[in-house]
Amino acid sequence: MHVYEVLKRPVVTEKTMYELHGQRKYVFEVDMRANKLQIKDAVETAFDVTVDKVHVMVMPAKTLTRGNRIRTRKPKWKKAVVTLVQGDSIQLFEGV
Repeated sequence: MHVYEVLKRPVVTEKTMYELHGQRKYVFEVDMRANKLQIKDAVETAFDVTVDKVHVMVMPAKTLTRGNRIRTRKPKWKKAVVTLVQGDSIQLFEGV
């Protein structure tokens, strides 16, 4: 998998902005096939920073129930929480 195919988009919510300021953690939606090493390489290449830790989790699909039918509204997706070393930051998130 190519380095620029791994990261899909940054996840910007109130919780992720709180983690950003105090703990140097950045959250990205990543490709389902990506592993921790590929995510680390992608963030280091794209933003020119040094990654300390990577935590990965698969977010479950959102379902909708109407009567006896169950439909999927949103498919499952993979989220990566990337912790940077002291002194590094990503300018994309600053000032949001």
